[in-house]
Amino acid sequence: MVIILTFLGAILFFLSVMFVQQRTWRIILATITGLIFVGSTALMTLNYSHHFGMHKVTTTTTRRIYPVNSQMPLALYQPVETSGKDDVYIYKTSPHQAKPQHTQANEYTHSQIKWKQVTNPQLVTTTTRWRYKSNFYKFLYAWSGMDGTLVKRTNTLEYPRTYVLLTTKQAKQLQAKAKSAGGQQAQAAARQQGQAYVTSRVQAAMTKNPRMTAAQIQTVSQQAEQEFQAKMVRAMLK
Repeated sequence: MVIILTFLGAILFFLSVMFVQQRTWRIILATITGLIFVGSTALMTLNYSHHFGMHKVTTTTTRRIYPVNSQMPLALYQPVETSGKDDVYIYKTSPHQAKPQHTQANEYTHSQIKWKQVTNPQLVTTTTRWRYKSNFYKFLYAWSGMDGTLVKRTNTLEYPRTYVLLTTKQAKQLQAKAKSAGGQQAQAAARQQGQAYVTSRVQAAMTKNPRMTAAQIQTVSQQAEQEFQAKMVRAMLK
């Protein structure tokens, strides 16, 4: 609305000055239209420069994410510069997703990893945007493009402590080793060792708590499997 008033005020001011012959009416109309133009321009400037009529709204969303390699508990990232503040983290939002996603890389976004005692990784995104205080301001500044302007965004990727943090370069090296003859032999031997490791962890947990539910057993089994896979990844990278 204020955009329309700005253009309308400018056009009417020009018309009143150029085409109104009667001096008194010309002064009155020029004053009114001039005030409309100046006032609407000031309102628009205040909205753009000081976010007049707006306030900050913060929202937090949590979603389950998956490792790029479904067979290994890996947290991947692409280093950006040397400070580490702008590193880009790579993940999937479904286990069958063909092309992985990554966190945003811009001046408004900060991404970080936190290691937690959880079973599955998740992405917690906290976003702050400018929103209009009321429908009146939303109507007044319609089509200005300011509603929803990003102020800041924080991506926190929460991974189980069993996951291994690797750069994309390290992940490629790991993949190459896994495809080699020696790597395939090591994986074949590791599968048997892994089964024994998981079984022993489950048996130890059931000894402590004979009344474990099927869900609890599955959780222990999954954590043990991740622990063993993490050990194998670290061994292959040496």
